[in-house]
Amino acid sequence: MRTAFIESLCEAAAGDPNIWLLTGDLGYSVLEVFSQRFPDRYVNVGVAEQNMMGVAAGLAMSGKTVVAYSIVNFVTLRCLEQIRCDICYHGASVKIVGVGGGYAYGALGHTHHGIEDLSVLGSMPGVDVVAPADPIETRLAVQTLLQRKGPAYLRLGKAGEPKVHQNSPAFGVGSIVPVREGRDVLFITTGGLLEEALRASQQLVAAGLDPAVWSNPWLRPFDVARVTAAAKDFAVIVTAEEGVITGGLGARVAQIISGMEGSRARHIGVGVPPEVGPSALSQKAARARFGLDANALAAQALAAMKRS
Repeated sequence: MRTAFIESLCEAAAGDPNIWLLTGDLGYSVLEVFSQRFPDRYVNVGVAEQNMMGVAAGLAMSGKTVVAYSIVNFVTLRCLEQIRCDICYHGASVKIVGVGGGYAYGALGHTHHGIEDLSVLGSMPGVDVVAPADPIETRLAVQTLLQRKGPAYLRLGKAGEPKVHQNSPAFGVGSIVPVREGRDVLFITTGGLLEEALRASQQLVAAGLDPAVWSNPWLRPFDVARVTAAAKDFAVIVTAEEGVITGGLGARVAQIISGMEGSRARHIGVGVPPEVGPSALSQKAARARFGLDANALAAQALAAMKRS
């Protein structure tokens, strides 16, 4: 995803002299391609994320489109007050990019677990929140967000994520991306869990079910209409997110279902509980622990279908 991000950013910057890139002393072996091509629009502010957001806000209010890049926790939680007061309250066109979403840096411990970002940024005023599923969605997200005014948060994985989509899907603002059609069980994922859901769907097919799989890159704005329709069509909806379950994808879907009439869906929200967990887990181990790998998702869907 990082490669897709920087390539798309460079393409956009080549045609728009107002695009700037800031980093908090991170991104080595990734950002050099931008800094070498556009040295006058690249600033490494050092390990000073709060200051970086102030600089980004100032540039944005002088007419620039600013991308601020770092590891998820450092570019969101460490400087949340500056994001809230300097960027959000002024509607500044700053695109915050967090790399290492979920447990991509899990082995480095709690300081690098990027699990609260989607919930926290989703509560800030006026922020687009996007977590693409693969490099193809990442390219589309970068292109879309750079064309939109105001603040945004883009959550990426780390590196080496596979291309799940064979071709570029429709990527409308605030829209879900259907990946597999079905009629019994619906998996909705955000971020890099799409591949796990597709593997889980294969297990359900083997069990005689017809599952659907949707990618939901847009946490904000959110595709309320499609989720509302799904709650009337599917017996079971399973949401999966590599982040805290509080305030994320599952919470949004649950809120929609609880407030509507005519829902037939049983909702199973799978994510990370909002508590202090193990200090060091690989991403693979973390997904298994929290029920986010293909085997666990398939098992939970099957159990819910039996209860239904």
